[in-house]
Amino acid sequence: MDTRLLTAEPDDMRLAADIIGAGGLVAFPTETVYGLGGDAMNPMAASLIYEAKGRPADNPLIVHIADLQQASELAESLPLSFYALAERFWPGPLTMVVPKKPCVPDATTGGLPTVALRMPDHPTALELIRLAATPIAAPSANISGRPSPTRWEHVRDDLAGRIDAIIASGPSAGGIESTVLDLTGPDPVILRPGLIGPQDIERVLDRPVRYDPALADTEERHGAPKAPGMKYRHYAPSADMIVFRGEPEATVQAIEQRREREQKAGRKVGVLVYSGTENRLIAREFFSGLREMDETGVDLILAAAVSEEDPIGFSIMNRMLKAAGYRIEEVGV
Repeated sequence: MDTRLLTAEPDDMRLAADIIGAGGLVAFPTETVYGLGGDAMNPMAASLIYEAKGRPADNPLIVHIADLQQASELAESLPLSFYALAERFWPGPLTMVVPKKPCVPDATTGGLPTVALRMPDHPTALELIRLAATPIAAPSANISGRPSPTRWEHVRDDLAGRIDAIIASGPSAGGIESTVLDLTGPDPVILRPGLIGPQDIERVLDRPVRYDPALADTEERHGAPKAPGMKYRHYAPSADMIVFRGEPEATVQAIEQRREREQKAGRKVGVLVYSGTENRLIAREFFSGLREMDETGVDLILAAAVSEEDPIGFSIMNRMLKAAGYRIEEVGV
């Protein structure tokens, strides 16, 4: 199919909404990464999302909404914690998992009895949802397993000819996907780390928030994943990748030594080192950096680990280790 390139002007936005209403797929900007949108209430649209991305059908989709009324229409029940967090963080990069109503198709939720809800903090995304008059299921707009797209050009590179349209806008400000928080159990659990960390959530709820133990797994998980990014390899560049972790100066030295050795062996090597850069800025550029490495045709990427002292650093390392297939070299150990 021909993939149309649209703007955020009113006529193009109405066309994009019409495509969603007809069961088609439109990629659109959010404050985290670009999303691949389809009508969340249409099982065939959900199936097309999985097909376009090459995504396993048991990997649940996040449903994007424009107001709290839509949340009540999709969720069987909403705890008080949901409303407290929505008041503090929505619109924003927080996805909350709650029990779903039967009206939400199993194709959208990966067969799970829960639905993941998010209100994006981007005017184009919110306007598209309002114009389409339906919740929009939207995973990241990339081929499954590839680095997430933070620019519309990344979407074009991966999905041109596979989807109906792309709304071209500026780069995503956040750079990594939303935090996914499970509210279905006795205690809130972060299923996917993001820009909002456990301490941020704890300050609102005045109760402990923990990371899902599965985030520490280095093996492919079995069974249905409870949130995107939990089971399958994600964020991977085409090149092999190794993460070096240790004292910053020694890490840089180890990377330089490895680069010289690999280049002498005839391999084209790319390096990602973020010394002295704030984690929030690293998050904004990380996926773009991986894609730029692919564009230059490197055979191997050598990356320096970032500090995990804050939630954003933890989230970056979650993506970095998955991108490298958990290939780590500890420096000075």
